[in-house]
Amino acid sequence: MFAVYAARIDRDQPLSGLELGERPAPEARPGWSTIDVRAASLNHHDLWSLRGVGLPEDRLPMILGCDAAGVDADGNEVVLHSVIGQSGHGVGPKEPRSILTERYQGTFAEQVAVPTFNVLPKPKELSFAEAACLPTAWLTAYRMLFTNAGVRPGDSVLVQGAGGGVATAAIVLGRAAGLKMFATSRDEAKRKRALELGAVEAVESGARLPQRVDAVIETVGAATWSHSVKSLRPGGTIVISGATSGDRPSHAELTRIFFLELKVVGSTMGTKDELEDLLSFCATTGVRPVIDEVLPLDRAREGFERMESGGQFGKIVLTTS
Repeated sequence: MFAVYAARIDRDQPLSGLELGERPAPEARPGWSTIDVRAASLNHHDLWSLRGVGLPEDRLPMILGCDAAGVDADGNEVVLHSVIGQSGHGVGPKEPRSILTERYQGTFAEQVAVPTFNVLPKPKELSFAEAACLPTAWLTAYRMLFTNAGVRPGDSVLVQGAGGGVATAAIVLGRAAGLKMFATSRDEAKRKRALELGAVEAVESGARLPQRVDAVIETVGAATWSHSVKSLRPGGTIVISGATSGDRPSHAELTRIFFLELKVVGSTMGTKDELEDLLSFCATTGVRPVIDEVLPLDRAREGFERMESGGQFGKIVLTTS
């Protein structure tokens, strides 16, 4: 089958290890389902995999891609939860949690196999491309906001780095849930898009906000960390799920954190139940993922190049037909 995969690890030039070509189709195994992929979306996790983060060389070649929507063997339209081993289903209770492409082949292919437990019905209201955007970035944003940030309708939230998949999702979901959303970006066009999606104000990275916020959605890391801490009201919460600019800020702001009794909460992906809730939320409210570009699978390299350059706003989706 045709697939997009990591053939080599290169920390400095990750796309040099990206290959497109034939790979073996999934083999049947008890407790697993093989899905015909219709659409899959890119995540920064795929670039990190090409750099060797979470993917050692002895597991190569590895088909990339965490997210997918497609059709099961019975013809049902489905969405995949990409966290394997969270429940033990299909792998056993002692296997550590992993995301597709870390231990098991991913979704950038004509077919993918996952534990049957990880297969959810796709709401008819969502297209394959829309549904394929949800299981990683949008699920991460959903958990950050509604499970870990502790915010309620009317509260204020700052989203750092508008334009990325998680940040975009957080703005859209927060607005739909009645939160007062602020956003930052170095790019004027991305700030404008954030306003169009429902942010009440979008400012340059590091700029002072008109008010202190109840929570910060942080995925950028070192470059925005100090600003995130300084933007919080006393007792507020930073939820962090990534560090695309690095994980070692020059100022940790520890004095401010303890003196103002701020909370720092780590967040990774989300549960199958949370994905089911997110699918229902989108189906019933009319909220839809922001899609930057849809490309056929054989043009995947273009999508990777766009994501690496940071030029996208929203999700890049690959389709098999």
